[in-house]
Amino acid sequence: MLDIIKRPIITEKAMKLGENGQYVFEVYPEANKIQIKKAIEDLFEVNVVSVRTLNVKGKSKMRMTKRGIMKGRTALKKKAYITLKQGQTIELVTGAAGE
Repeated sequence: MLDIIKRPIITEKAMKLGENGQYVFEVYPEANKIQIKKAIEDLFEVNVVSVRTLNVKGKSKMRMTKRGIMKGRTALKKKAYITLKQGQTIELVTGAAGE
């Protein structure tokens, strides 16, 4: 169950959301909101109020090599925006912002 969460996303936007008790995680594309909620609650021992998910499509990429133009795509991703109960925080995510 804990392998649903890939990693926390630590960006400026995510840090601003962290001040309001919201956190952003990259999750596996097959995971649903119920599984994500249970995994967060088990892993960090917090109460999750809501889960919003977002599928991020891969981009087309091209580069020039000796053999010519190589085309490819970046991987598909799924993000989960987690809102915690008032007054609760996740130390792993907030601790990285202070460093």
